[in-house]
Amino acid sequence: MAFMEWSQELELGFEEIDRQHRWLVEATNALHEELQKGEPKRERLDVLIGGLVIYARNHFATEERLFERYQYPLGEAHHKEHVNFAIAAREWKQRHESGELLGQEVLDFLKHWLLYHILKSDKAYAPFLKSHGVK
Repeated sequence: MAFMEWSQELELGFEEIDRQHRWLVEATNALHEELQKGEPKRERLDVLIGGLVIYARNHFATEERLFERYQYPLGEAHHKEHVNFAIAAREWKQRHESGELLGQEVLDFLKHWLLYHILKSDKAYAPFLKSHGVK
């Protein structure tokens, strides 16, 4: 069984954003799988952790462009949540590059992010954007 399961509950109804969220679930599961190995492959962890940094930049830019375009009233608060994730991802990358083996704390953060951020913060903006015709 996967560490995190993708479900319709996590879907917002925006093709690009849902695709990006699915990627994060898959990356979280891949990271979990790699970290469960007796000796995780450093190269695989490089790709996965680096991917989280890239994800933060690209995915958050996607959402924030929509917030700005349609003047989402809670955009600034949502942006602050994005900043916190981006900072955490960069710190994981730095710690990993310095030789530290990341573990459960990263997985716990990602699981909380997926469950809290998507199900609460992202679900909150979905009706607003849909009311402006975003698909």
